[in-house]
Amino acid sequence: MPDLRTQAIVLRRTNYRESDRILDLLTPEGKQAVIARGVRKAKSRLAGGIELFTLAEVVIHQGRGDLGALTSAKMLQFYGQLLGDLSRLELASGFLRQLARATEQTTSPEYFSLLTQALAGLNHAYSTDLVQIWFQLNLARISGEEINLICDASGAPLAPEQPYRWDATAAVLRPDPAGPLTAREIKLARFLLARPLAHATKITQLDHSLPALLPLARTFH
Repeated sequence: MPDLRTQAIVLRRTNYRESDRILDLLTPEGKQAVIARGVRKAKSRLAGGIELFTLAEVVIHQGRGDLGALTSAKMLQFYGQLLGDLSRLELASGFLRQLARATEQTTSPEYFSLLTQALAGLNHAYSTDLVQIWFQLNLARISGEEINLICDASGAPLAPEQPYRWDATAAVLRPDPAGPLTAREIKLARFLLARPLAHATKITQLDHSLPALLPLARTFH
């Protein structure tokens, strides 16, 4: 098979033998399991491109088995700013774990775009609540989980004047006079499901709406 040249982010890495590593790479073509030979040696040319939270251009030699061989890794972007903030680092690490699970049985180019946008957002100091909500809602969408922002629990269309609360067990919106989800929050959730993360940073007065949407987004954690 021809070598695959693509972009990649490390989801998971495992030390193997004396100086090798087994890597799970997320690429636009899906998750790729590869072996990086000699990468733990001091003078390895691969090491810089397979650090965590790094976007790299890689070349993978695909043999007959399921495990490819990483033959080249060049760093394109290092999301290093998030390493100085524990809450951002923990959130980014959680994203890697979620995508490692989500891509076990299925693949989509959207997973790669999802992760690169989320890491860039954390690196550029976007609101952590905004990044988390955008990531979780879109991960659920890509994975095929239903997020009904059209009808309530009874099947009636959502009414602009009616507040709602999120029923996490049933994954539905229920009318509630004291509910935290108003037409503004529902409109924002629809926007986040339809647009790139960077577009959401242009919306004003997000501080009130984001806490109300966090319980909904965390349903899909």
